[in-house]
Amino acid sequence: MFQTMLQRVDFWLIWLTVVLCGASGAGVHSCHEVKTAFQLRQIGPLKWVPEAPGTDGELQICKHSGPSCCTRKMEESYQAAVRRETLQNIRSYSFELKYLIVGHSSAFQDTFQSLLSLTLNLTTALFDSAYEPLSQDARPLVADLFSDLSLFLGGDGNTSMERSVHRFYDNLFPLVYRRLVNPGLASAPPSSEHSECLRMTRQDVNPFGPHPRVLAEWLTRALSAGRALSQALVIGAEVLNATERAGLARECVRSLVRMQYCPHCRGLTLIRPCGRLCLNVMRGCLVGLSELDGPWRRYVALLQELTGALAGGHNLELALQGIRNHVNDAILHAQLHGPRISAIVDKVCGPLTDTPSVTSIRSTLEVTTSVSTSPTSMAMTSSPAEVILDHLSHTRREFTGYIQRYRSFFSALPEMLCESEMVVDDFTCWNGEDVVESYVGRVVGNGLQAQKNNPEIKVRSIDPILVGARDRLEHFKREMQGQMGSATDWGGWVETGSGTREEASGECDDEDGCQGSGDEDFTNEIVDVASTDVPFGKSPAVREPPWHVPTAQPPPQVAVRAAGHTPTPHPAITITLIVLSALALPWHPL
Repeated sequence: MFQTMLQRVDFWLIWLTVVLCGASGAGVHSCHEVKTAFQLRQIGPLKWVPEAPGTDGELQICKHSGPSCCTRKMEESYQAAVRRETLQNIRSYSFELKYLIVGHSSAFQDTFQSLLSLTLNLTTALFDSAYEPLSQDARPLVADLFSDLSLFLGGDGNTSMERSVHRFYDNLFPLVYRRLVNPGLASAPPSSEHSECLRMTRQDVNPFGPHPRVLAEWLTRALSAGRALSQALVIGAEVLNATERAGLARECVRSLVRMQYCPHCRGLTLIRPCGRLCLNVMRGCLVGLSELDGPWRRYVALLQELTGALAGGHNLELALQGIRNHVNDAILHAQLHGPRISAIVDKVCGPLTDTPSVTSIRSTLEVTTSVSTSPTSMAMTSSPAEVILDHLSHTRREFTGYIQRYRSFFSALPEMLCESEMVVDDFTCWNGEDVVESYVGRVVGNGLQAQKNNPEIKVRSIDPILVGARDRLEHFKREMQGQMGSATDWGGWVETGSGTREEASGECDDEDGCQGSGDEDFTNEIVDVASTDVPFGKSPAVREPPWHVPTAQPPPQVAVRAAGHTPTPHPAITITLIVLSALALPWHPL
């Protein structure tokens, strides 16, 4: 009891001293301390600061019945200063997060490119060692395929693995047909019309069996996590760039001036804002950023799932290694079915020269079979791959650990900004109008709904730039649900909205000025990577594509394409009829 009385006596002594000094400075001495602070903070020209306190009826924000060291020009400078200082503080806090996302995006892409470069060299070596007649002309085809793989992993929306793989085999077929299936044609001058016919009819002739389709499906599934992660990191960088472009509303700027600089007008340059006042002002000013809180938390959860899926980086290695194996098996399939393929091509595209002898076909098959069945020739050099995968694993773990810290970044930003202002809640502080013992106003939570009860600032709307950023996160969430929903637990993506959480009521009675924006609501939505046996991005029901596809395949299935019910057959139907006739298969019109 005695200690409490002493504290209250100390408070009133301090308060009396501040008031008397302020009155003395404003009424007797000068505005020297105000001018010094004006100069140190580089707020504006010193000529706008009066030498002695006076009365300025044009003041709009820091109105005071007594003498004041502020003028209308100073108020305008204060508004520009708080706008500049607040935006700089926001950017300084978001810089590390932006650097984290952009830096790790580059790190992941570098690792992906290293794996692609390694498997590109191994695939090219297959043609150099086993299919030398194709080697020179096959190199650009392989390079184009891996260029598409790079674009796909980088998140390019116009790249499809199915189109890229089928285009690769379309262009490979003329080379395989002329130089391996019919090596006697290799010496004949190439015909552009005949080569184009082979490319156009490759999927109907189906010389490579199921390998093009299986490879396209395999690569799409195996590379989907890396592709989605690349896209997600780009989205994150775009959202952070948008937050840097967003401005501060007029009402926000006026409230910031009232909180930070209106005490200067009374000569109180050392008094600090009350902490709870600062929370109300910052939460009102940053309402647009706080609306990103829910979508951002779900975005971070997605990043954790995607990086968790990369924990099986060995699958990525096997998928890329599988390109070499599938290409080899596809070429072998064409050689094994050479006579039947030649018969179909002769009827569809026409013969170039006489059919090569059976001896030449048999010798080609013997050579290729020996290469295909050699296990050592198909093995990937493990040492470079292991180094790359170790680096991928390290980058993944590092990124997962860092990004978790920024899960509540947008809801915690007002508190961080208030801490930087060195606010106080003990003894004396500035409540926006006067020096008080403590701030007695209600402290609201984060979010647009909560600001209806904000006593310090009236929020009328949200910056359209931030609305766009929020919608961008939500749109990306829906895209990922569509692309990976069957293999991912999306329970944490349930939308709650800013008006349905507990914080949105506007009530906030805790003594420390509220605890973010509803962390507890999201506790059960985030899955800990270490607490589950199923990697992120996968479910126990999802099966991996088969590693090995037998080379002995049933006869190829010929696609039947109809052009509608017209009396005159379409050229595509004519070609298909010829193919079916060569295979002795019945024709069933659609």
